[in-house]
Amino acid sequence: MVPRRPAFAPINLLAVKLLITGAAGMLGTDMRAAAAEAGHQVVACSRADLDITNREAVAAEVAAAQPDAIINCAAYTNVDGAESDPDGAGAVNASGPRHLAQAATACGAWLIHISTDYVFDGTKTLPYLESDATAPRSVYGATKLLGEQAVALAAPDNHTIVRTSWLFGAAGPCFPATMLRLAREGKALTVVDDQVGCPTFTGHLAGALVRLASVARIPGVLHVAASGECSWYQFAVEIMRETATPVQVTPCNTDQFPRPARRPAYSVLRSARPDAPVLPDWHDGLHQYLKVRELA
Repeated sequence: MVPRRPAFAPINLLAVKLLITGAAGMLGTDMRAAAAEAGHQVVACSRADLDITNREAVAAEVAAAQPDAIINCAAYTNVDGAESDPDGAGAVNASGPRHLAQAATACGAWLIHISTDYVFDGTKTLPYLESDATAPRSVYGATKLLGEQAVALAAPDNHTIVRTSWLFGAAGPCFPATMLRLAREGKALTVVDDQVGCPTFTGHLAGALVRLASVARIPGVLHVAASGECSWYQFAVEIMRETATPVQVTPCNTDQFPRPARRPAYSVLRSARPDAPVLPDWHDGLHQYLKVRELA
């Protein structure tokens, strides 16, 4: 039997051992890079390597790896698809985090779990803080909230739940990539202008998560998203301006662009916690994304 390490206090080692789930995804790819750049040892588990819905597999992998911290980047992220697949979304977004939390607690590891702004209903007109009441409007948001609750219950003393917003990055499909592809294909761009959030570059978020998993462990719920805010339409306009793409972008409202899942109209995230990481403005994130995209 592998002995359990002592309690879940912050550590000040030069390097730690991080187990990353969902390591082949958009955020997971940037997590691997950020952790390696910081000099940490990485155990990278893609979905093919580790199915987090399998409790026994999770327990065995974590017990064998004995990580100092686990960063859960695995998620069911098809917001519209979740409406017709609530069991599949729940297995990944709720049961999977519970399995990871149980395994983390058993081996003395800290767990960083990624959640979403979609746990809120979007009826506020000021940024959402960690203390605001949750009220998801979609199956995706509801299953992510169940995941948060499962983590808090199974790892009460050794978790950070990081809510973030509108992720985009060079290692996966994302809004900027879709907009640029449609523009290249000569498609008309009509984009909703009544949903407002914080487009967050995964390269910026990954660095903050590595710090949270190593020397700056902050327990409980934490909002970590890009500074600034914009609508999807404003984001699309800036993408075209930044890339000098000569295409017209037309605004519309949500009712003109119906989707299976209801989105929050306003889901800007800010933190009331003085020790929370502060990410650069979303404009800076877009600029960095485009630089990485050019090099790829």
